[in-house]
Amino acid sequence: MFGFERTDYDKKVYEEELLEFLPKNIVDCHTHVYRVEDKKPLKPGTPIYWPSRVAVDNTIEDIVQTYKDLFPNNNVIPVLFGMPSAILDKTNAYIKKVAKEYNYPALFCTHADDSAEFVEEQVLSGGFQGLKPYCNNQNVCARGDAGIYDFLPESHLKVADKYGWKVTLHISKPDRLKNADNVKTLMDIEQKYPNVKLIVAHIGRAYAPEDLGNAFDTLKHTENMMFDFSANTLGYATQKCIEAVGTKRVMFGTDLPIAKMRMYRISEDGYYINVVPRGLYGDVTGAEHMRESDESNITNFTYEIIRGFKDCAKALTLSKQDVEDIMCNNAANLFNVKF
Repeated sequence: MFGFERTDYDKKVYEEELLEFLPKNIVDCHTHVYRVEDKKPLKPGTPIYWPSRVAVDNTIEDIVQTYKDLFPNNNVIPVLFGMPSAILDKTNAYIKKVAKEYNYPALFCTHADDSAEFVEEQVLSGGFQGLKPYCNNQNVCARGDAGIYDFLPESHLKVADKYGWKVTLHISKPDRLKNADNVKTLMDIEQKYPNVKLIVAHIGRAYAPEDLGNAFDTLKHTENMMFDFSANTLGYATQKCIEAVGTKRVMFGTDLPIAKMRMYRISEDGYYINVVPRGLYGDVTGAEHMRESDESNITNFTYEIIRGFKDCAKALTLSKQDVEDIMCNNAANLFNVKF
C-alpha cells in the first residue's frame, strides 16, 4: 500500500482525539526506509514474522505520502535508517542517497563484523549521524541469548564516542528490558562511552507491563541515555520511563512501515498481542503476536502509539510544552532538525 488510505474511523480518531493534542511540528525518530530489492530473500520454510505481513517495502516517496495522509495538519520529519536485516550495502546506499535528497537525518546500519575503520569511513563519507545496529542479522543471535555487545561491539562504540554519534539500539534477549544483563550493559555503555548519544528503542521493547521489570530502578541513574517509544502503545511503559528520566530524554517514533498496520494491542499474562481485522494480513496461524477480530473500527498502529502517549501525558499531567518536547523538540535538538 502506497501512503495510507484513512477510513472514516481513522479520521475521527485523528480529528477528535489527536489533533488538539499534537504539536504542529513532529519528529519521527525511528523509521525504516528501504526498497523491496534491498531485502534478503526468505529461505523456504522460514516463518513470516508479523511485521513482514504489513509492508514489503517503504520507499522515501511512500513514507512522505504516508505522513501527509496520517497527519494532514502537521509537519513531520523522519529520522531514517534502512532495514537492518536486509542487504546492508544496498539499504545503506539507498538511505545515503535519499537522506541527502530530502535533507533528513539518517543512521548507518551496521554488522558486528564491520571493522571500526569501515564504520568510521562509511558514516563520515555518507553524511550519517550515527549507527543502527540490530541483533537479527548477526549469526550469534541465532542462539537467542546474545548480549548487546555481540551485535554492537565496543570497537564501534569507541568510534561513536569519538565523534559523539547517535546509536539507536534494539535490545536483544527474549525478556527485553527487564533482563539484568541488558540493564548492566546499558549502564556500562553510559559510563564508558559518555559521548555516545544512546537511544534505547521501543522503551527496551517493553510492550507489556511485565516487560519493565525493575529496570528503571537502575536506569533512572543515567544522565545521557535516551528512549523512544516507537512501536509501543503501552502508555504505562512511557509513563514509567518519564518518571525515571524526565521529559527531555524521551522521544516519539513510529517504526514505520509496520506502523501502517491496522491493529490495537493488548497484553495477556505478560505477553503482547496485536489485534487485527480478520483476513487483512493473510493466514496468521502461527504468528504468535497476532489475533484476528471481526470488529469494524480498528485504527492504525501510528495512532495507537500516540493514543498510548496521550494516556501517559494525562496520567502525569504533562504540559503542552512537555508534549511538544517529546513529540518534536527532543529529537529535533538531538538530530539537528530544522522546520
